[in-house]
Amino acid sequence: MNPGNFFSELKRRNVYKVAVAYAVISWLLIQAASILLPTFEAPAWVMKAFVVVIAVGFVLALVIAWAFEMTPEGMKRTEDVRPDEKIPQWSRRKFAALILVITICAAALLGYQVFRAKPEPVNSSDVSNVSLKSIAVLPFENLSEDKANAYFADGIQDEILTDLAKIGALKVISRSSVMHYKSGVERNLVKIGQELGVAHLLEGSVQRANDRVRVNAQLIDARTDTHLWAQTYDRDLADVFAIQSEIAKAIAEQLKAKITGVEQNELASRPTSNPEAYDAYLKGLSLYVRGFSPADLISSTKSLEEAVRLDPSFAQAWALLARGHANLYFFGLDTTPERREAARQALATAERLRPDLAETQLARAWYFFRIERDYEGAKRVCEALRPRWPNNSEVPTLISYVLERQGRFTESEAYLQEALNLDPRSVPLRKIFGLDAIHRRQFDEALKRYDRVLEIAPGDSEAIAMKAVAYQTMGDLDNAEAMLASIQSPAPGDAWVTWALLRQEFFRRRYQKGASIGQSALASPELQVGRFRTLSLLVGDLQRLSGDSQGAVATYTQERGKLESTLKQQPDNPDVMIDLAELYAALGEKTPAIENAEHALALRPESQDVLIARRYLEARARIAARIGETDRAIEILRHLLTVPYGPPPITPALLRLDPIWDPLRNDPRFQKLAGGK
Repeated sequence: MNPGNFFSELKRRNVYKVAVAYAVISWLLIQAASILLPTFEAPAWVMKAFVVVIAVGFVLALVIAWAFEMTPEGMKRTEDVRPDEKIPQWSRRKFAALILVITICAAALLGYQVFRAKPEPVNSSDVSNVSLKSIAVLPFENLSEDKANAYFADGIQDEILTDLAKIGALKVISRSSVMHYKSGVERNLVKIGQELGVAHLLEGSVQRANDRVRVNAQLIDARTDTHLWAQTYDRDLADVFAIQSEIAKAIAEQLKAKITGVEQNELASRPTSNPEAYDAYLKGLSLYVRGFSPADLISSTKSLEEAVRLDPSFAQAWALLARGHANLYFFGLDTTPERREAARQALATAERLRPDLAETQLARAWYFFRIERDYEGAKRVCEALRPRWPNNSEVPTLISYVLERQGRFTESEAYLQEALNLDPRSVPLRKIFGLDAIHRRQFDEALKRYDRVLEIAPGDSEAIAMKAVAYQTMGDLDNAEAMLASIQSPAPGDAWVTWALLRQEFFRRRYQKGASIGQSALASPELQVGRFRTLSLLVGDLQRLSGDSQGAVATYTQERGKLESTLKQQPDNPDVMIDLAELYAALGEKTPAIENAEHALALRPESQDVLIARRYLEARARIAARIGETDRAIEILRHLLTVPYGPPPITPALLRLDPIWDPLRNDPRFQKLAGGK
């Protein structure tokens, strides 16, 4: 059949008309479905399935139009129709009328969608638009005579929040955001609801006396500050789990949130039958969630060790203990093989006891990330955990960390945004959000994000220091200095503040003042956490440049000895190798500097860990500048100026400001790199 005959045949068989009519009717149906399905709260997959069915139906309609004809005797195959048989044909007038009617209906639907009142985007200042099934659990007031029992009230609140967070039909704000609204003070509940973006609040109190506990809980409509439900539970201490479960179920019932069978089992779970073990667990939990200060991490781990000693079958405590050990290892407080093994054994015990427990799975994900550096494994566990713990902001946060290590920075930010939706006023999370912008060289955006942190937590010294670092990275030392001068009372040993202050003195070339600040700061144990342990190198450089060569050598040598001892215990630790390599270079020991740096890069290549590998590359460039490898330094800098990493990444401004690059300044290639914006 030639093309002309084929198209004539399509026309004779009404295939064209069927195609046009089907397309118009399908569009009309899709528009109607897009309005009606949300009205009946249909799941998103229903619309997708509807579109797929329509698409398949289009193909079938064309096949039927080609293969069959309508006759007075009914449908017949085209090949069976006699030439003299009268076949009713669609007249042009009838077909046009049909299309006109459909078009009018479609236009009416389109007009409805275009001109109907558009809802305002949901934000934390307008609770009228938020889900009616959203809730925040405010800190419970401690009414016990012994004020040292505050940890117990905090633990009850946290456990109720955790139970609610596992109910998929609810939106539950994470803990970090609610801890700003401390108990025992007058609270403007309507304002709190607006700030958190929720329709409901749960507040309460806990009173403990010997083996009795009284828990009072009340549910409040945050839009009108009206009480919807209240209950007082006066029980034996051993019944505290039942209280938590009953409160969670009552809240779900009040908010008309359906609890699935799996969620029912989660709520009914009794983690331990030993009240003393649970008490020790709550102590450890209270310290764990406060942050990552060395004192809190160590004390939390000791309390959790006591909990599992009292009840060796306490899986939830084993899971949190595994995370505590992993944090001590990851943040550099105890990087011994014994600490690593303690984390492994605690996780293995939790998995043996309750492999299905959500807390066990989360501990496993963090173990993969912080101990094994199995990023894909951590992400896989988190993805499986998301539907089981939909309101836990840690899960998307950890996925974000993984994606960043894999160089997928845009995807990483999307998961951070998801975490912030669950934890909108979390100061730690918003600080990470600012660092994310710095990593991606979006410095103006980073400044805005730190301004948001300071709106929530005015005077937060760490946030101020982070904002100052962003200014330094942009080359704006005046604004950086103004930020640092605004710090009123930094926390003892605040690593970010110390680091930002020393960098400022380094870039301003006020070496003697910087050396004095650095020597005073090095005594603080806080400064030994993570990457800040290399502050010794910066202090040594300040001493050297101030003319105190003897003091610089002493500082370098002391830190080198510590790292050499650590490397003997952990011969394959690239973090130690790269720090040690820089110290060797500072002391003029060229060969071990190169060997350690290259070994670290081989153990942590960009293909495995983009974020860390690029930090190592920057250290390798500094080593090259110190020991006269100009070509190698420029080669690395040329690469690093084009990619995201940090914090903060190398910028042309930092190349101009940082004295470490002085040996390269006369090289035209370096001048070109430093001349950019």
